Amino acid sequence: MMDGNNKNRRQQESDESSSYDFLKETIKPKPVSKKQVRAQILKTAICGFVFGIFACGGFYALKPWVDDTAGKDMQEVTIPEDDADTSLNETVGETGAQAASPELTADSYRTIMQSMYQTADEAEQSVVSVCVAEEDDEIPDKSGNQETMSGLITADNGRELLILVDNKICSRGSSWTVTFCDKSEYSAILKKQDENRGLAVFSVNRSEITEGTWSAIKTAKLGNSYSVSRGDVVIALGNMFGYSGGVGYGIVSSTEYDEVFSDGKCDVIATDIASVVGGTGFLFNQKGEMVGMIRDGLWEDAKSTTANALAISDLKSVLELLLNGESVPYVGVHGLTITAEISEQQDIPTGMYVTKVGTDSPAMAAGIQNGDILQKIDDTDITGTSTYEKAVLACSKGQNVKIQGKRRGLDGYVDVEFTVTVGSQE
Repeated sequence: MMDGNNKNRRQQESDESSSYDFLKETIKPKPVSKKQVRAQILKTAICGFVFGIFACGGFYALKPWVDDTAGKDMQEVTIPEDDADTSLNETVGETGAQAASPELTADSYRTIMQSMYQTADEAEQSVVSVCVAEEDDEIPDKSGNQETMSGLITADNGRELLILVDNKICSRGSSWTVTFCDKSEYSAILKKQDENRGLAVFSVNRSEITEGTWSAIKTAKLGNSYSVSRGDVVIALGNMFGYSGGVGYGIVSSTEYDEVFSDGKCDVIATDIASVVGGTGFLFNQKGEMVGMIRDGLWEDAKSTTANALAISDLKSVLELLLNGESVPYVGVHGLTITAEISEQQDIPTGMYVTKVGTDSPAMAAGIQNGDILQKIDDTDITGTSTYEKAVLACSKGQNVKIQGKRRGLDGYVDVEFTVTVGSQE
């Protein structure tokens, strides 16, 4: 009987356990208060703010690098060549000369000078000063215009402002500073130079230039120096007087002379504007266009010092190479043009007569000698110094070119041919 009762009790307990199997234990979350919600929102906002600060800081820190590597594409600088035919300008000048000249009074003179000063003031926005930032220990201290040279904002390639300056500044240090017309100073890098013609181009990173400086400066306009003639009024800007920021007015006294370099030459614009020894600067016409680069010592035997300049039109092809960071081709030959008339009179072939071969130059290495007459560079005919210079500038550094010509022998002139490896003076 007892066993039956136990069995019934165990069966009942088992049935009760089965009837409660569907019940699950549920843990309710603690209720969230409004204070906790506000705290969570504040925490999220603070984290977002801190992340934003670091993101902005990283962006501005990397911006110069991004501008340099993945920013604006660097644009090629092009400088159109000028037309050397000035017959149209001469005709206009003659027509103007026949017209009655207006009477010059004190008021009209004052108006003229104010107009000249306004032109000079606008042109000066493109003139800068370039100086050595760190002098080498072996170079003695120098003063005045020996430390500072005038430069010209000549082009903007999208990443850099490119500044033309006399290359004498390159040998005086290893780092340089450019001072713009608003007195702001920036580090400059030597982009390229041509020691043969004494030209150098420095660059200033556009991303470093402030908005204030941008509003104060401008890129210079390059004029046609072939149209400059004796008696024209010109403006000299730069370091002609031994200090930066100088301005002078005068007239062109002569355009009949030139400066000879290896593989070319350049017209000289002579003026009556006074200049100190070592003075540098730029000549501008009455339109505010730069027509000449003032260079000291163009005539070493001159008894007085005036601001004389290399005519810009004869330098534009070389300047375009330098502005694009390309080497200026160099062969190392001075010469004279043998025209058909001279050829007939002297019984010598036409072409370019070699008067001098540079020491250790590519021309000397190839065997070119004084007295040779050069007539062809590859497929380009050489009729004189002008065509020879253009043919050389069309080459590239390291290129092997064939130069054909004539050399006087015992029985007259004979054909000669040279293989020249074009170099560069940098």
